[in-house]
Amino acid sequence: MSAARYPFSAIVGHDDLRLALLLTAVHPAIGGVLVRGEKGTAKSTVVRALSALLPAVTAVPGCRFGCDPVAPDPMCPDGPHAAVAGQLVRPARLVELPVGATEDRLVGSLDLQRALTEGVSAYQPGLLAAAHRGVLYVDEVNLLPDHLVDVLLDAAAMGRAHVERDGVSVSHAASFLLVGTMNPEEGELRPQLLDRFGLTVEVAASRDVGTRVEVIRRRLRYEADPAGFAAAWGPQDTALAERITVARTVLPAVALPDGELRRIAAVCAAFEVDGMRADLVLARTAVAHAAWRGADTVDEADVRVAAVLALPHRRRRDPFDQPGLDGEQLEDALRTADQPPDDPPEGPGGGRAGEPHGGVAGDSAGNDHSADRAAPDRPVFDHSGPAPMAPFRTRLLALPGVGAGAPGRRSAARTSAGRMIRASTSDGSGLHLLGTLTAAAPHQRDRGRRGPGLVVHRADVRLAVREGRESNLVLFAVDASGSMAARARMSAVSGAVLSLLLDAYQRRDKIGLITFRGTQAQVVLPPTSAVDAAVARLRALRTGGRTPLAAGLLRSARVLAAERLRDPLRRALLVVLTDGRATHGGMDAALAAAGLLRRDGVASIVVDCEFGSVRLGLSGRLALAMGGGYVRLEELSADAVAGVVRAARGAA
Repeated sequence: MSAARYPFSAIVGHDDLRLALLLTAVHPAIGGVLVRGEKGTAKSTVVRALSALLPAVTAVPGCRFGCDPVAPDPMCPDGPHAAVAGQLVRPARLVELPVGATEDRLVGSLDLQRALTEGVSAYQPGLLAAAHRGVLYVDEVNLLPDHLVDVLLDAAAMGRAHVERDGVSVSHAASFLLVGTMNPEEGELRPQLLDRFGLTVEVAASRDVGTRVEVIRRRLRYEADPAGFAAAWGPQDTALAERITVARTVLPAVALPDGELRRIAAVCAAFEVDGMRADLVLARTAVAHAAWRGADTVDEADVRVAAVLALPHRRRRDPFDQPGLDGEQLEDALRTADQPPDDPPEGPGGGRAGEPHGGVAGDSAGNDHSADRAAPDRPVFDHSGPAPMAPFRTRLLALPGVGAGAPGRRSAARTSAGRMIRASTSDGSGLHLLGTLTAAAPHQRDRGRRGPGLVVHRADVRLAVREGRESNLVLFAVDASGSMAARARMSAVSGAVLSLLLDAYQRRDKIGLITFRGTQAQVVLPPTSAVDAAVARLRALRTGGRTPLAAGLLRSARVLAAERLRDPLRRALLVVLTDGRATHGGMDAALAAAGLLRRDGVASIVVDCEFGSVRLGLSGRLALAMGGGYVRLEELSADAVAGVVRAARGAA
């Protein structure tokens, strides 16, 4: 017998997380909860404890899809159900989706046993069907392949799952309370997917000694006697469960006044969220909170709580920013709804009075020519130096070929959980059912089949070849010498590096940072998944001195060789940002080092940072010697970089 589940009421702290889960239990249409936080913060414990609080489910006996006898799904694959089919009362299910789950496991697939024994195409339901009217818990949701997250969130939004695969066409109800947990250090969700979660909560271990002591005390008591501990907290959990039931009952009668609707719209507008999903989620959450506290009308306090839970993951534009909402900005936005509209007069050219029509101070093109060269040995990002250009959407830098590394979003890879692309007799992972049946079907007469079903031989078995995406190690080697220190140039280069780091962050890559200046190269950041650490080191980067290009390439080769031993399946991409000059060590030594990288099979990209009307073309020679790709800085993103490059050329 499994141990009693840790009681929800016994959780110490995590007030926002507990409230978010309870509100979603009251009003599942909120869209689920994403729990973000460091490891060891009881994220999974809290989520698993929630299911015990949910009302029991009344289901049609024998229905694999959990149909409600009062209102059965008319499209249920196990239906149609008789008007009076009896009732089965069971607890709400907690269904967990493991990181290694395949699409077959999630949405269901052809019933292999019936296909082989009866020769019919029957549907075997997946985890979405099992989670109907319960909780679907996805631990480490950020590590799931993108196509699985898309399927998961589509079902959560529509309340139905649609399956078209292996000769099966099925649609069934899939309404569940979705909860995902993730550690941001292991990679981010795409913004489009992040927005699909209704609420989000950041959790961290308390730094208060008393709180930590109480956490330890309760956990040790639970481990010593799980059943006794759960029984001791039973009355509190029962009270919460009853409160959820009552709140669900009164929810439809809760009024949302026009004044609070205006407040919701004002808050979403103030935080510049994209689209209208935030407004709808905020409204549903405010209504749920009013029902939870026993009120019949939404007021400002409900909107405030809803904003704290529904907006943090939607307002962030830069994943390197700290999460959360500015409290003062939130209070200002809440007060704005109580004031009559007061549109400011328009200034010349359509802008508001008192605001400049163009971007920043400077010439007609918006360029600042006050200085064209940074002082030697100056921090790139200090207040007296050039400001980095804002990060932009950079072009995808992917490795050639197909790898087999850690799941991610950069390069093509053979995976065990990716999209099925073909059947194979030799390589693959898991059974390719349709391919196996197709191979066996033509031989049934010769094999003397009698009655329904198929006779399958070992030679008929086909394996599923799946293709997904992998993460890579992206090692940046940045030229920080004096020839790169021109103000406009370093602004563009630093903006490009920030953009590439942002891209690596979203694709779950490991990254490393090497800089070279003066007479040597330095490993500023060893390969790591903590991309925000690279940003911090980049902000402290200093420029000046000669260009030891060969030293930078040789240091890169040593770092990559060590990483191959540590993580042999993770492929590496070396990105060198330089103007190609080699004023220390000479160009011949640099080309020899480039040849060494080529012989080692290192995939590389040289980003040519040379500006001006006269180009020496040294970066192109370097890329040719490395056997890698070549791209000009302005080609990383034509819209973002080209203007800065043109300005730098004009100043040269």
